[in-house]
Amino acid sequence: MFGLGIWELLIILAIILIIFGAGKLPEIGAGLGKGIGNFKKATQEAREIDVTPEGKKETPAQAKSGNEESRGGPSA
Repeated sequence: MFGLGIWELLIILAIILIIFGAGKLPEIGAGLGKGIGNFKKATQEAREIDVTPEGKKETPAQAKSGNEESRGGPSA
């Protein structure tokens, strides 16, 4: 995991425990969990929004030519 061994992780955990104290750790963990959950939810919503099939996407040139035809502009 990121090239960190068990001893490095234990040292980091001990430093965090000293800085924040045992009382704040549950609050920090809950906030971190909510943040990760919101991030996952936002990325999932972004995937659901972009559901246009690849074959159905118009290029800007196709969209422009389609608009000219509907306005009675020059046709091919």
